[in-house]
Amino acid sequence: MVPAEYVEGRAAPWSVPVVLHDPDPQWPALFEADAAGIRAVLGDVALAVDHVGSTSVPGLPAKPVIDILLQVRDPADEDAYVPGLAGLGYWLQIREPDWLEHRVLYQRVERGSAHDVNVHVLAPDTGREEVGRLLGLRDWLRSHADDRELYAAEKRRLAARRWRHVQDYADAKSGVIEEILARVAWGKG
Repeated sequence: MVPAEYVEGRAAPWSVPVVLHDPDPQWPALFEADAAGIRAVLGDVALAVDHVGSTSVPGLPAKPVIDILLQVRDPADEDAYVPGLAGLGYWLQIREPDWLEHRVLYQRVERGSAHDVNVHVLAPDTGREEVGRLLGLRDWLRSHADDRELYAAEKRRLAARRWRHVQDYADAKSGVIEEILARVAWGKG
């Protein structure tokens, strides 16, 4: 069992405005540094470490949070990866045992990190569909300027609204994301 000092429980909803930043050419380098640290402490436990989310797509505005997809054999086996990540300054914030055993670990500027990071933990077998969605959307947006602009416009439109919780903003983007993912699936078919 992971020691209690590594876990902060389920994230409380944030009641803050959504602030999008213009694309920052430093985001890929920040990811690479974070990924190198994760690979160094986890070794073979890290089956894959990928940059996902809006900061992984050049030219896309984003909240300045580096989203990392970490694939491990079993996200429920927190002892295999949480202590190593805790040593890098991450803390386990979200457990979703009923949704693919998904876990999220954070680093935050207000807690001394150089930048904000979310590490999403999934398994390549049980999380296969979600992993495919995350990587497929990223790769499609990198190579399809029209959909990248469509998504950017929707993000800007939604960010201009006042949201009770940041998750509400994320949920509101699902329509355009599903529309784009339908093209991703069609493009691969």
